[in-house]
Amino acid sequence: MSKKVLIVDDEPNIVAALEFLLEKNGYQVRVATNGEEALGQLDAFAPDLVLLDVMVPKVSGYEVCQRMRAEPKWRDMRIVMLSAKGREVEVEKGMSVGADLYVTKPFSSAELVATIRELLSPPA
Repeated sequence: MSKKVLIVDDEPNIVAALEFLLEKNGYQVRVATNGEEALGQLDAFAPDLVLLDVMVPKVSGYEVCQRMRAEPKWRDMRIVMLSAKGREVEVEKGMSVGADLYVTKPFSSAELVATIRELLSPPA
């Protein structure tokens, strides 16, 4: 059974590129364009990993991440935060609210897929 990835981003070009790339690599993909929608998808889709943009409408990526880590049924989902904000303070905030990884835009698609594969592979 293929792993599931939820893409949470409100930028259509990024969503389209990530969706294509992940599906091409065998992942089941769903998209949410705001934080509220993302929270709704967590139970419905039960992703293994969430690619979470920091600056999404309605509920910020930081808050989505925080809520995920506070909820036992979502706590083990992997979270990769994506953001154009790459200053140390933003990275630290993302990691402190529970992200497994913080990736700044622009990013290498190949590296991101490799990272996702690594995060979702069973421990050795």
